[in-house]
Amino acid sequence: MILHCAQFKLPLTRPHVMGIVNVTPDSFSDGGQFTHTSSAVAHALSLVAQGADILDVGGESTRPNATPVSLQEELDRVIPVIEALADQIAVPISIDTYKPAVMAAAIQAGASLVNDVRALQEEGALDVVANSDVGICLMHMQGTPQTMQANPQYIDVVQEVKAFLAERAAMCIKAGIEKPRILLDPGFGFGKTRAHNITLIQKLAELQELGFPLLVGLSRKSVLGQVTGQDVDARLHASVAAAVISVMKGAKIVRVHDVKATVEALKVVAAIADQYHEE
Repeated sequence: MILHCAQFKLPLTRPHVMGIVNVTPDSFSDGGQFTHTSSAVAHALSLVAQGADILDVGGESTRPNATPVSLQEELDRVIPVIEALADQIAVPISIDTYKPAVMAAAIQAGASLVNDVRALQEEGALDVVANSDVGICLMHMQGTPQTMQANPQYIDVVQEVKAFLAERAAMCIKAGIEKPRILLDPGFGFGKTRAHNITLIQKLAELQELGFPLLVGLSRKSVLGQVTGQDVDARLHASVAAAVISVMKGAKIVRVHDVKATVEALKVVAAIADQYHEE
C-alpha cells in the first residue's frame, strides 16, 4: 500500500509518524507554544530530526469548544510556516484545515497532504483537492468542535463511522481523486465518548475493510486522561501506548505530539515482530 501525496510516494509497509505543528494560541495540548513562524519552524525541524515522516501544520484549534478563527488569521499563521519548511525538509507537509482557501494556499506554498476534520464537506473543498495531486485525509466528526462533545450518540459507532468514511471516500473518487491519495481517520475524540473511542480502537480492523490506509490521532487526547487520570501535559506514556496499540490494530499513520518516543517505541515493535516472523 502506497500513499500518494504530490511528489511523495509513501510506502506504508511500515507505520509512519505524523508530527503535530500547532501554530495556534488555543490548541488543547500545546496551544501558544509555537505561535510565531520562527518558533513553529524550529519545532517542526526538531520533529523531523526526531524521525517524523510527515508534518501536520494547523492554524485553527479543533479542540472541544474551540473558537473559530477568520480565514485571514489562519492563512497568516500557517502559510509562512509551510513556505519556510518546504525549502528545508524532504518529508511531506500536511495542512490541517477544513477551509478550501487555506487548502489552496497551502498547496501553493508546498503542502502535499490535506488533513480535513470535515472530510471535504465545506463548499469548494472537494474541488480544491480534486484539482491538485495532493493526498487527502478524511476524518469523521459528529457535530462541530463547538458541539461535538455535548452528548455524542450512536447506535453502532463502528458501523456509523465506517459508513460515513466510505461515503466520503466514494465522493472523492467520483470527483477524480485517485484511491492511492486517500487516507481515512476515525476521528478519535471528535464527537465520541470514552466508550466510543475505545470501541473504535478495538475494532479498527473493521475500518480497514474499506481498503484505505488508516490514520489514528490519540496523542494526549482526553480519553487517555480519563483512563489514566493524568492532565494533558502528563500523557506521554499513555500516548505512546495508544500509538503502539493503534499500529498493532492496523493503523498506518499515527499523528502525535511526542515524535521521538513514538518512533522509538514503534521501532521496538517492528524489531520484535520481524524476529517473531523469522522464527
